[in-house]
Amino acid sequence: MRNKICTAAALLAAALTLSACTSGEPAPEKPGTAVTEVTPDDKAATVLDTPFEKPDLVLTDTHGKEFDLREQTQGRPTLLYFGYTNCPDVCPLTMNNLAVAKKQLPEEQQDDLRVVFVTTDPERDTAGELGAWLKGIDTDIIGLTGDFATIQAGARTLGITIEEPVKEKDGTVVSTHGTQVVAFSPKTDQGYVLYGEDTTVDDYTADLPALIKGAKP
Repeated sequence: MRNKICTAAALLAAALTLSACTSGEPAPEKPGTAVTEVTPDDKAATVLDTPFEKPDLVLTDTHGKEFDLREQTQGRPTLLYFGYTNCPDVCPLTMNNLAVAKKQLPEEQQDDLRVVFVTTDPERDTAGELGAWLKGIDTDIIGLTGDFATIQAGARTLGITIEEPVKEKDGTVVSTHGTQVVAFSPKTDQGYVLYGEDTTVDDYTADLPALIKGAKP
């Protein structure tokens, strides 16, 4: 077992980086509360003794309807990820890994689990665009879009940094964002487990049964 004590922001900066889905840079450190990480060396999960509150986000789903993240995922095991549909690598890989792992669960557990994808590029990722993209991955994934500042502020409460999309010289629009998946417990509705971009299908498959119960993986 490895046991280290650090600030929440430092932990995130060290273990999980910002990604432009083509390149990355370390997240800036910010003051945070003390967190104890206790994770077996062969585990992908980072379990936090001081969990995050679920972001107070009210956005728009793929059907164009208002979606209150706290209210509509209350008491449900929830996996939250911030990314964008035009991402060429990390975002689709992460969502496909989650979708494949979810399908290994019994049907009742699949129905209970909430996987939420919040866009970091809301100007291009409209409700329709999100719906079309997620249709090719898993139609049960909840896609959310809305005001960029609102999304950015919500991500920040989880230590996730999101930068406004920028247009490169070749015309490519790049959205730089943190790549962690945050798991929220159905017991407390708090985010107590983090996964980085290197997490595999097998990792998620092994951990989901525990996460659905609100247990440590």
